[in-house]
Amino acid sequence: MIGRDSELKNLNSYYERNGSQILVLYGQKHIGVHSLIREFLADKPSFYYLARPCSEREQQYQWGQQLAVNDVKTLKFPTFTELFSAIIEQGSGKLVLVIDEFSNIVKVSDSFMDEMVRFIHNQWNKRQVMVILASSAVGWIENSMVEKIGESAYELSGLMKIRELSFYEMVRSFKGFSMEQCIEAYSVLGGYPELWEQFDDRLSIKENIIRKIIEPGSFLHSEAIQLVEENLRETSVYNSILAAIASGKNKLNDLYEHTDFSRAKISVYLKNLMELELVEKVFSYDTAGKANVQKGIYRISNHFVHFYFTFLYCHMSEWQMMSSADFYKTFIAPNLKRYVGVYYKQICAQNLEMRNSYGQLPFVYDRSGEWVGKVGNIDLIAQNEEGKTLICLCNWEKPMMTYDDYEWLLFCVKKAKIEADYIFLYSGKNFDEKLTLEAKVKPNLKLIPASQL
Repeated sequence: MIGRDSELKNLNSYYERNGSQILVLYGQKHIGVHSLIREFLADKPSFYYLARPCSEREQQYQWGQQLAVNDVKTLKFPTFTELFSAIIEQGSGKLVLVIDEFSNIVKVSDSFMDEMVRFIHNQWNKRQVMVILASSAVGWIENSMVEKIGESAYELSGLMKIRELSFYEMVRSFKGFSMEQCIEAYSVLGGYPELWEQFDDRLSIKENIIRKIIEPGSFLHSEAIQLVEENLRETSVYNSILAAIASGKNKLNDLYEHTDFSRAKISVYLKNLMELELVEKVFSYDTAGKANVQKGIYRISNHFVHFYFTFLYCHMSEWQMMSSADFYKTFIAPNLKRYVGVYYKQICAQNLEMRNSYGQLPFVYDRSGEWVGKVGNIDLIAQNEEGKTLICLCNWEKPMMTYDDYEWLLFCVKKAKIEADYIFLYSGKNFDEKLTLEAKVKPNLKLIPASQL
């Protein structure tokens, strides 16, 4: 299990409470929920059931069959209450009952949650139970679950969302990668530890992409498209929108002109993609320069889905017919730096947050974001309540950050109508001589190469 100490501690705090609990544990596919559950159950009496996408009757049959494998007898089609009763009779001590992908049951059964709640209440003076209702259906949990389960929602002890791991957890996990390779790997895979397991830090990033993604039969070969198909209907529409966003058409009108779908239809589909955390709407940091801000910008927020639609989906025919090495050389290598540059900004933001939490900045900020201008952007703005302002420029694509880049940032600051008290410049490599000299005479200007991340 990678980087989940705080989540494990949180689960144990629920377990150590007196009485029984019902906890909803959820997170995106590949986020590491299953590894966390396995680690948590290691020293506890437990029962795990993975709910299938099937009818209520078939679910009860399959659950009963799993119990039969463990020599626990039930009826051929037991009720949920009978299943719970059979489980509780096995072993002693506080039991952890994990029902994974429980949404597959709730979506087709009106009685499951009621039966479970009644069962848990009946255990207050008997055996204590911690029920973990796990799910990868993030959009459904956050937008539809409460309405579906009704008053049973009042019986939940808590909701615990498992989020992406940070870039720094990847650095700790890939001892054989250089900092540059970690940045590239994070840009491709994001903060999903179950995807990290597919990369080998004894290989170059090029070889990992070729062997683990491009090659037919590899685990990641079709994983991105499956993430879309598993959660959405009318995948042809969603694929069209995702491909358009990946190609740079990131405003509603751009998508309308490219896809020829109605604006209303596109808005609905974008909303669904955002609920699944595949797409995000970018809100520019609020400054006095509102007239110079772009509005209504959409981006693909899942790194691996973004990589797929940027490099693979649009070259599907060539992907099928060319050798994997030639495909990488022709379609990925020339544009990989530009792609990584998008996520280098995220990594710099995490670096700034870490410095902030350790008190390594000139002041402690409590709000931050990016400013998206009609002409030019400010990659990061951080401010405190007193109005102290720190701004950042993040460069990965260019081999060297220049004084001209610095002057362009100052131009954008004027457009945003803010006063920059401190300026941090993040570069993937180096800084030119003039910029280096400028930093020596200006104490509020700090140069940070990727090697110092």
